[in-house]
Amino acid sequence: MEALKAGRPLNKIYIKKGEQQGSLKKIIELAKNAGIPVVELPRESFVKMARTRSPQGIIAVASPKEYVSVDDLLKAAEKMNEEPLIFVLNEISDPQNLGSIVRTADCLGVHGIVIPRRRACAVTPAVVKVSEGACEHVNIARVPNIASALEYFKEKGIWVVGADPDGKPYYEADLTGPIALVVGGENKGLGKLVKEKCDFLVSLPMRGHVTSLNAAVAAAVLGYEILRQREGRHG
Repeated sequence: MEALKAGRPLNKIYIKKGEQQGSLKKIIELAKNAGIPVVELPRESFVKMARTRSPQGIIAVASPKEYVSVDDLLKAAEKMNEEPLIFVLNEISDPQNLGSIVRTADCLGVHGIVIPRRRACAVTPAVVKVSEGACEHVNIARVPNIASALEYFKEKGIWVVGADPDGKPYYEADLTGPIALVVGGENKGLGKLVKEKCDFLVSLPMRGHVTSLNAAVAAAVLGYEILRQREGRHG
């Protein structure tokens, strides 16, 4: 549905036989209006074709997600006359985490996400599914080197803020102004080099037994604190 709304080119849509009710009916109608072929498949064939667990009765065949440049993320903010807010994800390898972060980024109005080309999850069918279609609306730049991207943001006057246990509590930090929020991977966090590139670090207080939050949860908590501060609601 979100791909169709966003005008994403789709080659073909497959429907599981007997599943033409509710939102699927609306999708079929939109697809036909856009001239996209819709094919009904027997259940066995459909399940074999699906690449995600628990398929929901519909598959769209599309070209891979088109990545943008880091400059495009800054242009998106400029076009909206807003100070940049960018998520930088260092070696997030779990598609559940990446999909969830993309969904949160869309809800927050983030101007884009930066991910590395190596040792990290790309935008896969599983990521698209977890994002609930938000991948169609969020600009994603895939770069060869995260540290270099952070240097570039700093040159453009953007504060680079890292999520790390060594930082000050996030609610004590000034998170107004242009920000690139860096969230580390599930295993090693930000990593030494990326941590050194940050202007300052913020932490999420841990009062229980585990020592860290899920990367997607951390991105959501910090993202909404940035939004709260930008909108001037203090307390």
